[in-house]
Amino acid sequence: MERKIKTFEDLEVWRVCRNLRIKLGKVAKRLPGEEKFLLANQIIRAARSITSNLAEGYGRYHYQENIQYCRQSRGSLYECIDHLTVCLDDRYIEGEEFKGLRDECLRAIQLVNGYIRFLEKQRDLPNSDNENRKT
Repeated sequence: MERKIKTFEDLEVWRVCRNLRIKLGKVAKRLPGEEKFLLANQIIRAARSITSNLAEGYGRYHYQENIQYCRQSRGSLYECIDHLTVCLDDRYIEGEEFKGLRDECLRAIQLVNGYIRFLEKQRDLPNSDNENRKT
């Protein structure tokens, strides 16, 4: 049974990225005080950017705009992997936690890429009026 998408919150990619954002926020909160306005802030901002760009793109009228916001979201996911690498290198997280979170980021990237492919196909349909969602 196909589920009707009524809002960005119904998108699997957004839900997976939301869960990841929550986990990354917990990592940021555990960082030492000297990282509060440095690495922790960067992790929180990049993690929030992932879901906020998916949401904003969903709200755009044209497929191409939505795709561009998805690309921004994907970039933020890669940024989070880099921030996690810093956490690992500075021994703020253990290797096992790093691997788990990195794998979740890579899974989210796959979902974003799949969503982009879906949007590109919708955009390229012969009778497409470039709306994000058909009602």
